[in-house]
Amino acid sequence: MVTSAHEGMHRIFQERPEILGSVFEALGVPLSEKATVDAVTTDVTETRPLERRVDTVLRIGPSDGEDFLLAIEAQSGKVAGKEASWAYYVAYLQAKFRLPVLLLVVCQDGPTAKWAAGPFDCGTRGWTALRVYPLVAGPDNLPVIKDARTAAKNLALAVLSALAHARDPDCDAILEAISSALQEVRETDPDTAEYFFDFLEVTLGKTPAGEKWNRIMSFVSYFPGRGTVRETAYLEGKSEGKAEGKAEGRAEGEAKGILSVLEVRGIPVPDRVRERITTCTDPDRMDAWLERSRTVERAEDLFAEDPEGA
Repeated sequence: MVTSAHEGMHRIFQERPEILGSVFEALGVPLSEKATVDAVTTDVTETRPLERRVDTVLRIGPSDGEDFLLAIEAQSGKVAGKEASWAYYVAYLQAKFRLPVLLLVVCQDGPTAKWAAGPFDCGTRGWTALRVYPLVAGPDNLPVIKDARTAAKNLALAVLSALAHARDPDCDAILEAISSALQEVRETDPDTAEYFFDFLEVTLGKTPAGEKWNRIMSFVSYFPGRGTVRETAYLEGKSEGKAEGKAEGRAEGEAKGILSVLEVRGIPVPDRVRERITTCTDPDRMDAWLERSRTVERAEDLFAEDPEGA
């Protein structure tokens, strides 16, 4: 199953491409400041039923050279045979689009990052037919951003830093810095601040880092109407003593929360699914859908475990 953390580690490049310059700088790879970034289909399947998908593929148009493709993979551990998939991605994308291809692997721990750096050879009898050298971003080369001002200047990089260092003791300080930065940024760009608040809540989930983030944000109330656990508690408290209003407020808040999580994860929501979510008044069912929204691959999968016809 694809985890929220897995999705967050590559999706941030799709939705906040301004992060690329800082990451390439950390990796020692030059990239012009003015570059166009466009998403490319991640389906690299040639024939069914075999299915191959790279997490994210971006077309980079630097101002000082030719376009190239950047394939991005999130890797949480060593997986046997993964290097063969990476070689396939690089060769297939280059053949299909007739462009140079770089592979970036984003990791959350040192051993995985060390393995992912390769190089990975394809060949025999002392002859190499193909060699893959991934670029690797992980705890060893992504900066630890503990200063709120630095985080505010590059929120996307600070958030990626939090994801990459989520298993380290430094993560608490990074999250504190991001929280302070969000309060500063919300004054001039509330949409960006709200996006990163939701993004971290979804991607960190119920991990220790996610619990830390929820504790930090439980004292902040500047994102009304998002349907998070914090928001639901706020709505319940505000409507205390008014049972009907309390139930309606909680249902509305949770519906917004479910839709927000799906939106942050880039999952399309058909109208019939949206209607079922927004018209539901069963708090237990809404709680279950909110939890499933963090991991489902399709919006319809929210209802997979509900009693038939419910």
